[in-house]
Amino acid sequence: MFEFSFGVDDLATTWITYSPLQEAVFTLRARRRPAAYPHYRRWTESWADGYRALDTALLDALVTPRVWVPDFLTPRPAVRRPSFESELAVLAATPPAVAAADFLAAYRGDGAPLPPVVAELLDDPAELPARCARVLAAYWERCLLPQWWPRARAVLEADLAHRGRMFAERGAEGLFADLAPELSWRDGVLRLDDPDPRVRALGGRCTRVAGRGLVLIPALCGGRAHTVISPDGPPAISYPARGQALLGERPPLRVPDALAELIGPPRARLLVLLDQPASTTALAHRLDVTPGAVSRHLSALAAAGLLTRTRSGRSVLYARSALGNALVEGGS
Repeated sequence: MFEFSFGVDDLATTWITYSPLQEAVFTLRARRRPAAYPHYRRWTESWADGYRALDTALLDALVTPRVWVPDFLTPRPAVRRPSFESELAVLAATPPAVAAADFLAAYRGDGAPLPPVVAELLDDPAELPARCARVLAAYWERCLLPQWWPRARAVLEADLAHRGRMFAERGAEGLFADLAPELSWRDGVLRLDDPDPRVRALGGRCTRVAGRGLVLIPALCGGRAHTVISPDGPPAISYPARGQALLGERPPLRVPDALAELIGPPRARLLVLLDQPASTTALAHRLDVTPGAVSRHLSALAAAGLLTRTRSGRSVLYARSALGNALVEGGS
């Protein structure tokens, strides 16, 4: 059990924010254990090609087999709503000895051997923080920033709004009770009781908030509340964000700008979407518009020779024609 002891003024310095860097690192958990994070499956599949072009040996090693993460990879946010770049700068400035110790602590707690890439870096850890920062920056730019982060940020913002209401309406007890089953609040002490025996073995300490402020951080790739492995850092707790399942929705369509300019955004979205045959009703549901609106655009695209139509029972299925495929590929 981990305990956080609050003084008279400590609740006033407790705040909630999300961390883009933590979210980026935690998405690697979904790659490590896809069955545990089904709401990420579509996303990780959509990143597959971009991910393979990166330093996958090191990226895979940033999360242990039991999905433990070295503490320095997820520094406590210093401001509300920090940028990914500012957090990455903090990571890159980590003293090499601290980064090495955090890697060792994570893999020792997990009970797994160090991957060869990590063992090699630990022989001379001077470049360890900088190399981790570089590979995470490339991962962010190639895989996460274009489509995933806007969706993830919207879910996290909704969580912050909900927690603020809970704190205003029910106070500290209501806020902490609603975060996660592992958290409980009584007599000025917040307790975190993790069911994992390996994590419990690290507990048994009481951290005094002592004016440093406790930061609560929602996580979209976390199954339960947890705190840092090292007891020396300022207090922070990550908890499962509300609305994680919203990420399981199909990622937004990527519509080439040139195609949208040529035939208009609505028809461009339909043409991109129709890499597989679909009915008017299914397309309307996917795009959250009326079937009538979809039907008009489909008729225009078919008349231009960009779609084919085939009947399947009582439904008409539309798909891109060879000309439609050429137009989409040419606009990418």
